[in-house]
Amino acid sequence: MKILGKFPSTRLRRTRKKDWVRRLVSENNLSTDDLILPIFIRDGKNKIEKIKTMPGINRYSIDKVNKVVENACKKKIPLIALFPYTPNKKKNNIGTEALNEDNLVCKALRSIKKNFNEIGVMCDVALDPYTNHGHDGILKDQDVHNDKTLEILKKQSLLQAQMGCDIIAPSDMMDGRVGVIRKILDKNNFEDTKILSYAVKYASNFYGPFRDAVGSNKKLKGNKKSYQMDFKNCNEALREVGFDIKEGADMVMVKPGMPYLDIIKLIKDNFKIPVFSYQVSGEYSLIKNGIKNKLINNEAILESLISFKRAGSSAIITYFALEIADKIKNN
Repeated sequence: MKILGKFPSTRLRRTRKKDWVRRLVSENNLSTDDLILPIFIRDGKNKIEKIKTMPGINRYSIDKVNKVVENACKKKIPLIALFPYTPNKKKNNIGTEALNEDNLVCKALRSIKKNFNEIGVMCDVALDPYTNHGHDGILKDQDVHNDKTLEILKKQSLLQAQMGCDIIAPSDMMDGRVGVIRKILDKNNFEDTKILSYAVKYASNFYGPFRDAVGSNKKLKGNKKSYQMDFKNCNEALREVGFDIKEGADMVMVKPGMPYLDIIKLIKDNFKIPVFSYQVSGEYSLIKNGIKNKLINNEAILESLISFKRAGSSAIITYFALEIADKIKNN
């Protein structure tokens, strides 16, 4: 590689000397426009419940959610994502609660849309919060049946759109689900409802705290390796994204985040489509506990989020959204 200039005429430290010049020449920056706030919802009234495996994160009853959304609006966060903690009594082997217009997600959607116009709402499409076996679809012969699951997912998507959801986000990893969801939305005059496909969702070891947060951790029988991606693969991600774009996805997701920065960049370099990333619960808890135990400092949060931007991510789902929004405002 040819080196331009030579020491001492070229001193790269010159542009690192002062804060103002570092800001002037920075290549990547983070704003509140890049943040998506996940919110866990639960049943009951006047409930704010701590999640032990995710320090600082709570589950909120519907009557408490609007306060969180109001806070997100004040911090100019453009999008929130809803995740339900479904009571065990409402779970079964085919996840029928997902189609109940009075389930937690639908009630939260109606409440939020009644009170807020300036923020978008994204809803997860998958059956794992609603099944008594913890899988994302219908089990047949101890495996998730792709096409039977699609029949429920498309109805779940339509119901969420009818309740006011702005972005339908299928995270189930069933083949063909983006196409059937786009078709049913368009057929029912929801052409403007967007689809954010979890196109590249790995069978990762970083999901544990999230599964605890939505109550599927102890329910899960076996693993999800027959439908989520193998973490040893990268070229497969290109095929997944290519199919989902062809089927009608408006945006795609890479999940988890930091262990897959190479995948974010791979997709961004190959497709001209917004690429979102999910800094998942395991990543969050590792950083949070590292800060608590004084192994790292708070700057690690910003460093981790900038890494997503550097890799090419358009937006980031992060449990640090409210915290980092304050930091951005103050700086």
